[in-house]
Order: sequence, then structure tokens, then C-alpha cells
Amino acid sequence: MEGIDIFPIFAATKIKNYNMSIDTYKLTSMEEPTDEVLSQLMREAAQDAKEANEQATQRYFEELRQAAAAI
Repeated sequence: MEGIDIFPIFAATKIKNYNMSIDTYKLTSMEEPTDEVLSQLMREAAQDAKEANEQATQRYFEELRQAAAAI
């Protein structure tokens, strides 16, 4: 193992992570996302879940209003 320089490998990994963004990160990647990318992914997932919940709630109450009107 003597004479092997691990710095280029470490530097290449850091360069890859430095260029990682929410637009370029793939969930199937073998690399761990940066804290910033992970935070952005979580914010977007939470926003999507909130919007889906609001739409489902609106549909539910609309169906209740239609059922009440049919009685």
C-alpha cells in the first residue's frame, strides 16, 4: 500500500458532490446526496404530499356535497 496516493480519489469524490444539485441528483445514484440536495428533496416531497392531501380533501367534501344533494 505504500506509495498509493488517495488524494485524487478523495478530490474526485468531492468534485462530484460539489456539482450535485436537485436537478442532477438521481435517487438511484451510488453517491450519497449532499445535505443541501437531501433537504431540497425532502422539501419538495413534503410540498407534493401537502398538495395531494389538499386535492383529496377537496374531492372528498365535493363528493359529500353531491351525496347530500342527491338525498
